[in-house]
Amino acid sequence: MVSTEALAPLRADPARAAILLDIDGTLAPIVEHAADARVPETTRQLLIDVARRYGIVACVSGRQASQARAMVAIGTISYLGSHGTELLRAGSTEATLDPGLEDWARRIHEFAREADTAELRRLRVRLEDKGPIVAFHWRGSPDEQAARAAIDGVAQRATAAGLRTHWGRKVLEVRPPVRIDKGAGIRSFLTGTDAAVALYAGDDVTDLDAFRALAEMTQEGTLERAIRVGVSSDEGPSEIAAEADLLVDGPDGVRQLLAMLTADDP
Repeated sequence: MVSTEALAPLRADPARAAILLDIDGTLAPIVEHAADARVPETTRQLLIDVARRYGIVACVSGRQASQARAMVAIGTISYLGSHGTELLRAGSTEATLDPGLEDWARRIHEFAREADTAELRRLRVRLEDKGPIVAFHWRGSPDEQAARAAIDGVAQRATAAGLRTHWGRKVLEVRPPVRIDKGAGIRSFLTGTDAAVALYAGDDVTDLDAFRALAEMTQEGTLERAIRVGVSSDEGPSEIAAEADLLVDGPDGVRQLLAMLTADDP
């Protein structure tokens, strides 16, 4: 259980605090099909309260920014989509994509069309469009071992084509050969703001980049303090616990964390 004292740097000056949250596995429980994931209404209501109290609130997701906002359904916070390459600011209607990635997005989509073979469909591997990234999910395949072997072949072809691969929880992402990670997205997002303290909560490999970026920003003096919250799960990488400042137990633990952030002082 996270103590109120651990969150004191945020609660002391909420106007200069940034609350940054992963979605899948953090706000929303992991489900067999990513399209079926939902943020529980109790969590969503707490997040609305957090948005009212704190200066900067954003969800940071591998999903496209518009999909992330549709899933969370709160228009008063910002969304960093496609691992930070897209930004949908609070109150805006359209996300902006890093201009340097537009051509790569086209090439990634071409690769995905060629990779989406009848064999992958037979194995029920699902493709997810993430803007400049395409994800291949094999969670829930009738034969996950065979599906993973097929995905290994996709990864090899992607590498041969000069693209990058990134592995997550039963998912392969094919990315452009440029830096794309949540850490870079968060750094860009916070630059120019008056945030002094930032909290980031996440559960997967991609969230480690966010942890490390916040640590670097603290060392540089860009931030006064960073609080890295690891969201534990059976499938999560061990590095989450190793690099986190605090640990919570799954999305239920995150919901308790949000409640503590909005609780009135005793």
